[in-house]
Amino acid sequence: MTFSDIVGHTATVTLLQRVIASGKVAHAYLFCGPDGCGKRTVARALVSTLFCGSKATDACAACPACRKLAAGSHPDLHCIEPDGTYIKIEQVRTLQREMSLRPYEAPRKACIIDGADRFHPAAANALLKTLEEPPGNAIMILVSNNPAAVLPTIVSRCQQVNFRGLATQTIEEALCRQGIARETAAVAATLANGSLTQALLLSDGDMLAGREPLCRSVTTLSLRNMATLFTTAEQLSADKERLPGLLDLLASFYRDVLLMLAGSFEVTNQDLIPLLTDIAGRSTTTEITTRLERIMETRQALQRNVNTRLAIDRLLINLAA
Repeated sequence: MTFSDIVGHTATVTLLQRVIASGKVAHAYLFCGPDGCGKRTVARALVSTLFCGSKATDACAACPACRKLAAGSHPDLHCIEPDGTYIKIEQVRTLQREMSLRPYEAPRKACIIDGADRFHPAAANALLKTLEEPPGNAIMILVSNNPAAVLPTIVSRCQQVNFRGLATQTIEEALCRQGIARETAAVAATLANGSLTQALLLSDGDMLAGREPLCRSVTTLSLRNMATLFTTAEQLSADKERLPGLLDLLASFYRDVLLMLAGSFEVTNQDLIPLLTDIAGRSTTTEITTRLERIMETRQALQRNVNTRLAIDRLLINLAA
């Protein structure tokens, strides 16, 4: 992975390249921003550049170090992510042992910690000393979709780099370069809320084709027909890989309803205007705001590894109320 491969984030990439050129790379970074916007990709590009044999401000993608990083087999890069609900203290202790060793091949050790807002308290406390004084000239890159949930003691020991969601046009062009039809790319980019990862998921024809049936199904649920409600919950929760994307589609739909209630027709789901109009005509702003909040709460809960079926049961009951 190289900086030239990064989609968007030109200012952030330029800043990091200047830091590399100056030789003043910080020992710990906290990359914050929306899910799927490219934080982890930039983190890997930073490590690749620091490890690269070319000693330039971008990795060459051809030297042994770059090839090993691309293959995920470089011995001096260590990556951890939540094991279930949390990053556990055992993971941190293993990381600390690895980071205390001399680099095998690279000029320094490096680690990428994904989910910096999901440390178990004991694990977070164990990491603090290493963050404050990494062994040698090691670099630690923490990544978080929810910086408000990162412990202040961790934030204070890192240089924070904030990422924004990608522009719709940027995402659309990236999808087209991957061979996705322009029409599909345009719809997926509009619905992706700044996330290239989400746009790639949405560019699956089944996801887009199922958008209207999904919204119609959810908006017709009733507490007087619990059998249908639980059947819908079972169907949604069965596909755990696509479930976050489906919830994002529902959130996009209800945001559009709010816009229509406010008198605006500048909605994302332009092809669903008849359904949006129908729901807006028989709902209040308070009702739709509450439903949207419940969807976002469920989306966040799923990131904490809760019981998926129970979370969806609860969500649909709230939406049907």
